[in-house]
Amino acid sequence: MKLSFFIVIFVLFLGLFALVYIKGMHLLPVKPVIRWTFGVSYIFLFLALFAGLYFEQKLGLSFAKILTFTTYTFLLTVIYMSLSFLLTDLVVLANKFIHFAPTGMLVFRQWAAVMSLVIIAITLVIGNYRFNHPALVHLDLTVENPIQHREIRIVMASDIHLGTSIDKKRLHKYVQMINARKPDLILLAGDITDRSFGPVMEQKMEEELSQLHARLGVYAISGNHEFYSGVREEITEYLRAAGINVLHDSVALVDNSFYLIGREDRTNTHRATLAMLVKGLRHELPRILLDHQPFGLQEACDNGIDLQFSGHTHNGQFFPGNLVVGKIFELGYGYVKKGKTHFYVSSGLGIWGPLYRIGTQSELVEIQLNY
Repeated sequence: MKLSFFIVIFVLFLGLFALVYIKGMHLLPVKPVIRWTFGVSYIFLFLALFAGLYFEQKLGLSFAKILTFTTYTFLLTVIYMSLSFLLTDLVVLANKFIHFAPTGMLVFRQWAAVMSLVIIAITLVIGNYRFNHPALVHLDLTVENPIQHREIRIVMASDIHLGTSIDKKRLHKYVQMINARKPDLILLAGDITDRSFGPVMEQKMEEELSQLHARLGVYAISGNHEFYSGVREEITEYLRAAGINVLHDSVALVDNSFYLIGREDRTNTHRATLAMLVKGLRHELPRILLDHQPFGLQEACDNGIDLQFSGHTHNGQFFPGNLVVGKIFELGYGYVKKGKTHFYVSSGLGIWGPLYRIGTQSELVEIQLNY
């Protein structure tokens, strides 16, 4: 992870962690041992979170898994406790004007904090289950004016984020899920690896990736995390050695019946325009586009794309992120058709950071495409 990104994240979250620390300390009994224990534990977890983010690749794999799971769970707890404290403060503020409870409402604040922790714990259990049990999304789509009268089964996954948390054992499960659908074509729409490539090589994940099987091949594009790793080209060669066709601003004619267009991630500010990529393609053949980040949907419509797959958003991954994603992107998650172009933005098969899906769902996408 780049130092600048680390600093920005640290500054943004510092205020949030400080808020929960101060509020929590205020609600604890006035006993030195209790407050000292809370303070030391809280500060340790806070520092461990950012140490894990920055030094993960330098830590042993087993220790890194325990550290990241623990500290990311702590992060989510802090986020939700901050929301709880905000709601509690609103109630206390209302009490100053309506006077429906004693001034200060300390007991109310304490009970609200306890109940919030219970609710958060239950929510995390459910969220971890939703991450560990991906849903299968099925779509039956037909291109405009089909002339070949053919049908293929496409299985698409995005945002697997292979690395420390998404380890080889979990990848084995994903590969089995994908192959069980008996796909004609497998598409991986970016962020196959996480921000650190070391854990992927250390676990020899190519042994699992090479087990992906589809009659028409396995194709992939890069996402922003492949660029964040700093070794994007090394990752590309690693995937190709595992039998995966990686498309970087390039086009593949598959089965002499449709085009598969793989765009560079928009992290590369010098990537080719879509108009450049489709120039010279036969108009009668369907065009399937892989573009990791779902920005500028109209560009696909203007260039005769029949079907676009994207990921990146994770559908916000956990509440209230899913609400934010819906405001940032024209299509933050799911399916839409614009003109003749079908779009699907996946919430992702894997995950980045906390291993929880709260208000979202990990998923694998299966499409029956008629053309």
